Amino acid sequence: MTASAIYRGRVGHERFTPRHHRLDYRVFALYLDLDELPGLDAGLRLFGYNRRAFYSVHDRDHGDGSPLRDYVRGQLVRAGMADVDGPVRLLCYPRILGYVFNPLSVYYCHDRAGTLRALIYEVSNTFGERHSYLIPAAADGEAVRHGCDKAFYVSPFLPMDCHYDFEVGPPGERLAIAIRERCGGERVLDAWFGGRRLALSDRSLWSMAWRMPLMTLKVMGGIHWEALRLWAKGVPLHRRPAAPAEAVSLITPDRTG
Repeated sequence: MTASAIYRGRVGHERFTPRHHRLDYRVFALYLDLDELPGLDAGLRLFGYNRRAFYSVHDRDHGDGSPLRDYVRGQLVRAGMADVDGPVRLLCYPRILGYVFNPLSVYYCHDRAGTLRALIYEVSNTFGERHSYLIPAAADGEAVRHGCDKAFYVSPFLPMDCHYDFEVGPPGERLAIAIRERCGGERVLDAWFGGRRLALSDRSLWSMAWRMPLMTLKVMGGIHWEALRLWAKGVPLHRRPAAPAEAVSLITPDRTG
C-alpha cells in the first residue's frame, strides 16, 4: 500500500469584512509521497510524472522547477532543519489534460522516524508568481497550529499588512486545512479544505474524471467569477507590490503566531 492517495472534498472561503462573501466548491487533491512518484508514473495508466498524461505532476509546476525531492531537501537544509530527512508528501491539484493552477500546495516534511517536523505552504497567484512559507510544525494534540505574517500578494481584494494562522490536521482517513487571515487584528477571511481519503488508483482517477471533469480549469474560472462578485459588492482593490526577493520565507518558531 502506498502513502500516496486522493482526497476528495470541498474547498471554501468566507470573508467577513468589508463585505460578507462565501464560496464553496467540490474539488479533489492528490497527496503524493515524493519518493513514490516514479513508481506511480510506471504503475498508473492515467497518471504521469514529468510527462503527458490525463493527470500529471511536473517538477516545473512547483518550487524552483528542480526535482521536487531535491528542492524540498535544499530548503530544509537552508532553514537549519537538515535532520528532517524523512518522507515528504505533497498535497496539490494535478494537471488535467495539461492544465493546472494551484492556489495553495502543501508539503508535509517528516523526519526518519515519521514525525511531522515542518510544513511548506506554496502559494501561487494569478499573475504567474509563486512564494512559499516554510514553518516548523509543533503539534498541539492531533493538529498543527502555527502562523506567519503575509509576505506575498495573492488577491487584489486583500491588503498586505495581514497575518495568517494555520491549522492542519494529520492526513488520515480525512484531511483538513484551515487558514485564517487577520488584518490589523481584525478577522478578514477564513479558507479551508477538507477531504476524505481514496486510494490512488486508475479506478479512482477515472471516477474523479466523471465526477469533476476539467476541475483545474474550473478552479481558475471560479477564481475570476468570485473576483467579479467581490467587485460588484464594492470590495476595494489593493495595488500589487513587487514579489519578495526570496522565493521562500523561512519562519522561525519565535516568529510564528
